[in-house]
Amino acid sequence: MNIRTLGIFLFSIGASLAAGFWGSTATVESITGWYASLNQPSWTPPNWVFMPVWTLLYVLMGTSVALVWKQKGSLKPVLFFFAHLVVNVAWSLVFFGQHQVGLALLIICLLWLMIAGMMLWFWKYSRIATYLLVPYLVWVTYATTLNIGIMVLN
Repeated sequence: MNIRTLGIFLFSIGASLAAGFWGSTATVESITGWYASLNQPSWTPPNWVFMPVWTLLYVLMGTSVALVWKQKGSLKPVLFFFAHLVVNVAWSLVFFGQHQVGLALLIICLLWLMIAGMMLWFWKYSRIATYLLVPYLVWVTYATTLNIGIMVLN
């Protein structure tokens, strides 16, 4: 692995983890207060599950975009990836920070569509990059059901 490729991987994974950290700033304050006071769907995992799952997902996302970024002609899908990170963070800020469950549902649906579109786009550059996003799409699908459940129950 050359220095450029290493830099791409380190930057991509670091940026993904930084986005996760930014989103978690709203979550940390809310998880034991507002969120804990909500009626939760029966399929809600314990709070401790979220941090390791999201950390792994951010590493997978960063690795995925790095695999695409090192390919020629991949600037547009890479920029789309970083735009998608903004939407990813927005969900946490709106759901946990602003307690706007309905608006958060719209955002997470947009996020789901962006992930699916990104997977289709990444397929052209790297099959492995696409496969690395499968757990992310599955988790966001699950998170969407939690968002809906919380909206219905509260």
